[in-house]
Amino acid sequence: MKKIMASFLSFFIVLIALAQDKPEGLFLNSKAPDFKLKDQSGIEVNLKELRKKGQTVVIFYRGNWCPYCSRQLKNLNDSLALIIAKGAQLVAITPEASAGIDSTVAKTGAVFPILYDEGGKMATAYQVSFKLDDRTVSRYKMSGIDLLKNNNQKQAVLPVPAVYIINTEGSITYRYFDENYKKRVSVAEILKNIK
Repeated sequence: MKKIMASFLSFFIVLIALAQDKPEGLFLNSKAPDFKLKDQSGIEVNLKELRKKGQTVVIFYRGNWCPYCSRQLKNLNDSLALIIAKGAQLVAITPEASAGIDSTVAKTGAVFPILYDEGGKMATAYQVSFKLDDRTVSRYKMSGIDLLKNNNQKQAVLPVPAVYIINTEGSITYRYFDENYKKRVSVAEILKNIK
């Protein structure tokens, strides 16, 4: 009986530990952490300043090597005029350094700011960051994606592909958060939630 109880206790401790490491993303009405990050042109982009112009759509994406990310960013770029017409602006945040961002711009034609999240600080602040295990990092590397090198990281960390709409007061009025990186919110859904 003691062994069974000890097994159950161990099982629940492991579940709790795993649950604590699992990102959840920020929730509606949360205060959006401010950021000052450099874009693909080396220009500093400040959320506080963006908010003065209207709502801000913030996209977290994994990297130029992710076809789902590239497709999403291309669709957003193609619809950028619609986003701007609703009085909002769009920024994307990635852990990739400049070469990866340049590749994203080339693939997607992005004319909106793509921001380098050095060290994953903003992904952590927005609670979308997760660590990859060594086996997954090795599998990526065998397929030609060196996350540690591409992202200037010692520990491979990626963001859950998430979308936030932040109002002029700095509150999150919309969020899309799905750990399944293949699922992405549509541009139509984003546009519908820019108020």
